[in-house]
Amino acid sequence: MIRGGGFGNPDVAFMLDQCHNIEAKIPGQIRSVLNVQEMTARALLIDRDALAAAQRANDVLAANAVLMDAFYTDVRPALAAWREQRGLAADPMAAFLGSGYLERIAAERVGGTQAGWGA
Repeated sequence: MIRGGGFGNPDVAFMLDQCHNIEAKIPGQIRSVLNVQEMTARALLIDRDALAAAQRANDVLAANAVLMDAFYTDVRPALAAWREQRGLAADPMAAFLGSGYLERIAAERVGGTQAGWGA
């Protein structure tokens, strides 16, 4: 996605294909989006020059070290700041859970007809 030019391209659309049988749907979707954001941020941290040099040298351990440096970086504070700069909640999950929306829609649906795939 990053190397292929998909990141930041408004013509590229992404979709999450999920089936929530255990966790609640909305928090599950939020968690998935947060995971995608974190992994994308880590991918952007990869030192591509160092990785290319390790690949040219056929140095698997050096290439692995470059990837692990990015992968083990805690990007959550930077993502929280990025969200706040855009007027969004720093912690989307906490904001959603604190909103009471899940409880409200559950109360509104009491006695309604269930619909789904039968899972």
